[in-house]
Formats: sequence, C-alpha cells, structure tokens
Amino acid sequence: MSYRIEFAPSAARAFKKLDRSVRERIIPKIDALVVNPRPHGAEKLAGVENRYRLRVGDYRVIYAIEDGLRLVIIAVIAHRRESYR
Repeated sequence: MSYRIEFAPSAARAFKKLDRSVRERIIPKIDALVVNPRPHGAEKLAGVENRYRLRVGDYRVIYAIEDGLRLVIIAVIAHRRESYR
C-alpha cells in the first residue's frame, strides 16, 4: 500500500527555488516516501507529533505522516541552517 505525497505551499515554493542539482538529489528521496514513509535515516522530531526529518546532504526535508489517510505532507525543504527556525 502506498502513500500520497502533498507539499505545503511554502515547501513547494522553496523547492522550486532550489538549484537544479539539489532538486535532482531531493526528488528520489521524496519519491521513496510513497513506499516507506519512515525510511532508514529518517528521524522523528522531538516535541512534535508525527513530524520527521530526512537529510539530503546539507538540506533537510521535514514532513508529517497521516497514517489514517495514507498521506505524507512535505512541510519544509530548507538548508540545514534554516530548517529548524
């Protein structure tokens, strides 16, 4: 059973602003969340329910998982120095 991927509007805008090389590295990681939303290397964020962090080089993809709806919501895509603010 697979999950759907949705982007928060701010994450979609940030994704479009990234360099092509960075986008090409992030796309396969996000696509893999369809099959396994909790892959090896993804960490649950402390203090927030259902939020996870995926590292892609110096960038972070922060997302929420809605198991009942089989949905992964990409909330933030940012450089590591900006992603947790």
